[in-house]
Amino acid sequence: MKKFVATALAVLAVTGAARADVLTERNMPLDIAVEAAQAAVDACAAKKFNVTAAVVDRAGVTRVVLRADRAGPHTLDSAVRKAFTAASFRTPTQKIAENVGKNPAAAQLVSIEGLLVLAGGVPVKAGEETIGAIGIGGAPSGDIDDECARAGIDAVAAKLK
Repeated sequence: MKKFVATALAVLAVTGAARADVLTERNMPLDIAVEAAQAAVDACAAKKFNVTAAVVDRAGVTRVVLRADRAGPHTLDSAVRKAFTAASFRTPTQKIAENVGKNPAAAQLVSIEGLLVLAGGVPVKAGEETIGAIGIGGAPSGDIDDECARAGIDAVAAKLK
């Protein structure tokens, strides 16, 4: 009988430990994605730069892409890849680029398909949770791309609480 009780308790312990709660995650809604992208494009336009803004969800899937009039065709891919990179690492691409520059072992990150390790991609957070990212391509420097991405996030900050 003792062996049966011990076995039963072991089975209960294992099945209890294997039980998992269903995940609930917050994600990037379309209306906020559109508003952030438009604000980012407008912020760069105010500085006379024609850019593309891409917003992805928490998994890096593209939600919206807005390409300013006269923005180069290459800006589409760079904006999407910067947003994907920022969402994947949950870190601004400017910081990732700095880290790659300091760490030779991280240099191989550039060979991962879909990543672009250049400044201009910024995670979008609701509280402490990353719900997506915005990427900008087309300004004359990554620093300006980053500023415009942050302007897009600032425009929707009140909705991210």
